[in-house]
Amino acid sequence: MSATGFDTGDANLLIARLIADPATLESRLDAMTAALAGTSVSVAHAAMLDFCGEVLQIETPGDDLETLREAIDTHIAPSDAIIARDFFRVPELFISDMDSTMIGQECIDELADFADLKAQVADITERAMQGELDFESALRERVALLEGLDEDAIYQCLDDRIRPNEGARILVETLRAKSCRTVLVTGGFHHFADVIATQLGFDRVVGNRLEVVGGKLTGGLVGGITDSSVKKSVLLEEMGKLGEEAQSMAAGDGANDIPMLEASTYGIAYRAKPKARAAANGWVDRGDLTTLLKLLEIREEEWVA
Repeated sequence: MSATGFDTGDANLLIARLIADPATLESRLDAMTAALAGTSVSVAHAAMLDFCGEVLQIETPGDDLETLREAIDTHIAPSDAIIARDFFRVPELFISDMDSTMIGQECIDELADFADLKAQVADITERAMQGELDFESALRERVALLEGLDEDAIYQCLDDRIRPNEGARILVETLRAKSCRTVLVTGGFHHFADVIATQLGFDRVVGNRLEVVGGKLTGGLVGGITDSSVKKSVLLEEMGKLGEEAQSMAAGDGANDIPMLEASTYGIAYRAKPKARAAANGWVDRGDLTTLLKLLEIREEEWVA
């Protein structure tokens, strides 16, 4: 089913696509529909998409995204979902965070383990991701702790500990096959990001650079900081090249990703911290990254494995 229950000229329309536990989905949808009856987002139409029996599409009038998201979370959690203000299509740009989004680790935490500082560094990382600490200050503080670490530890860390999240490469390569430009933008480091980007198929990488002198980390950084404002500006820069009608999808998990998520057509919070999830109009809480392909109505036989 790709047709909707609404006239396409309807100026105020929310469309939610979601995947949840099929065993209880019907009863929970009924409860949500009853709860929303008479509200600004009363459910006008709900049906499974024909191409994929996992994906439920819900259509409501109005523009109260917060109320619809709250209702989904109340009645159908855990779910993977996107709420859109227009009809779905494959975006022209996919831009993503790296640590804990495209990969399952925080690179600086794993690198700190080689200096026996993981617990100390991980605590700072967590507080920064929750939005409790200024990102740049937290980054510089953590990098300073790595002073004197051999550069070879980075490559050992990459080989031994850094792994893409399930579905990451399929997601990126499939979107590229659909003529979508892909950009990896990270508050982490080029030492890691350049390798990960090549493995997953990203077209461009933006990140921070560790300073290395004589084969050892100095505890400093080279050049400007890739923070939340840079992530957003990269998205806007890329979109400026694609034209006014282009759409974007951004994925991230922490406070540093919020401006980028808010600026994108589809802002996806992947297993995210509460503040990042609240800022997004999409989320992945239960499945892997190929869930996004299903929600975009890309058939599995079209996925690039």
